Amino acid sequence: MINVLVVEDDPMVAELNRSYLEKIPGFRLAGTASNSEEAETLLTSKQVDLLLLDVYMPGINGLEFLKKIRERKRNVDVILITATSATSEIQQALRLGAVDYLIKPFEFSRFQKALHQYKKYYWSVDQKDKMSQEDLDQMLQKQSSTPLLPEVTELPKGLTKTTLETLCTEITTLAPGSFSTEELASAADISRVSVRKYLKFLTSIGFLEETLTYGVGRPIYQYRINEANREVIQHYL
Repeated sequence: MINVLVVEDDPMVAELNRSYLEKIPGFRLAGTASNSEEAETLLTSKQVDLLLLDVYMPGINGLEFLKKIRERKRNVDVILITATSATSEIQQALRLGAVDYLIKPFEFSRFQKALHQYKKYYWSVDQKDKMSQEDLDQMLQKQSSTPLLPEVTELPKGLTKTTLETLCTEITTLAPGSFSTEELASAADISRVSVRKYLKFLTSIGFLEETLTYGVGRPIYQYRINEANREVIQHYL
């Protein structure tokens, strides 16, 4: 049985990850933590094989915590789960040994695939005293096939610089708070359909962070500027 620690500061997302985990045979929840300090305590007191680690949390972020884990040589694997899709952060996570990287929001099928691949390519190898060439090749092929976001040099087809500038001006006005598609569409006087296309693009380049807010009725996507990657938008304006 693979023992999993969920590190996520949003209680609703943590509960969603827990419910997903319960659907996959061979995995068991070792505990949940809302920040790195709680995670450190649970890592010390419990048997943990795999961390499902969010990047943006109170205190030190997930990437900094992952770096600490590696410096302390803790024998634990990590799958990053986060709203950021910035290429630089994905590359940093992989260099620190993350075995996979899930970008919120994701479907159960992608979550399930990540855990099945972990069990097949990493966990199964950990249980062996020696590795065959085939085992090694499979694991290395899995690592090399991990998708990275391409560097975008031009606006996607259908987007214009003028509309992007208008939306970025409104987004800056709304900062540092978060906003929904409807709120931005209203502020910019642009249709929600068009705004969604630009929000998808701005999230893909890491300028915006996207989170799923749960409340009464259907969940709502909220966006805010990723301050660590704010300058990336200058390449498109």
